[in-house]
Amino acid sequence: MNDDQLLRYSRHILLDEIGIEGQERLLAAHALLIGAGGLGSPAALFLASAGVGRITLVDADTVDLTNLQRQIAHTTARVGQPKVASAAEALHAVNPQVRVDAMPLRADAAWLDAHVPTADVVLDCSDNYATRQAVNAACVRHGVPLVAGAAIRFDGQITVVQPALPDAPCYACLFPPDADFEEVRCSTMGVFSPMVGIIGAMQAAEALKLLAGVGTPLAGRLLMLDGLAMEWTSMRARRDPACPVCGAGHSGHPAPVGEVLPG
Repeated sequence: MNDDQLLRYSRHILLDEIGIEGQERLLAAHALLIGAGGLGSPAALFLASAGVGRITLVDADTVDLTNLQRQIAHTTARVGQPKVASAAEALHAVNPQVRVDAMPLRADAAWLDAHVPTADVVLDCSDNYATRQAVNAACVRHGVPLVAGAAIRFDGQITVVQPALPDAPCYACLFPPDADFEEVRCSTMGVFSPMVGIIGAMQAAEALKLLAGVGTPLAGRLLMLDGLAMEWTSMRARRDPACPVCGAGHSGHPAPVGEVLPG
């Protein structure tokens, strides 16, 4: 690290758990974020400020006035711009040393198979169930850790998928891909603006822990937040042997352990 970096990241370096070696791991890391909206905004900003060397942002949407109540990477002046371009501008304003790859597209299975293996960690900040399942499946196939978050109304949830851990469940173990439910979105149900900030910041924290090799990740646990009562519920789970994504079988899915929330 040069003198500017030693000063910029000094508060991380002061932490015994991170230090210079941990910060250098962050500088050399690549984080892939699926979604640059409510969850992706705080997650990406914290990753950039922490010095993650390369951040890839993937989102097909453009900035809308209704986004600005909660999507803090965007501004009124950037309404109409692609979200990834707007977010990249925000990240570079915070930390011009970070490489930001802006991908204005919807990530399908083929794209994920090509790009997930290049990442050290993936953050699922998307807002729909099909994308979450596709991202989870790609991360399991390629052995890349995944931090999955979601928020709607006053509720939030977050978990970590670590394919390398033999007993840790994947997202499909918790929420079966063929589950029959009515998907809800912020555009119809509303969302308390700090809720996406809380969950998105936690996604960044879990990603940074994974990249720096510190602490205990949320693998095998689903954290759920009731924002009205400000109460957390933690649920533990093990890998489902019958999971169609990470298990040996393709039947006998367990019931979901909680409500599936959009981003």
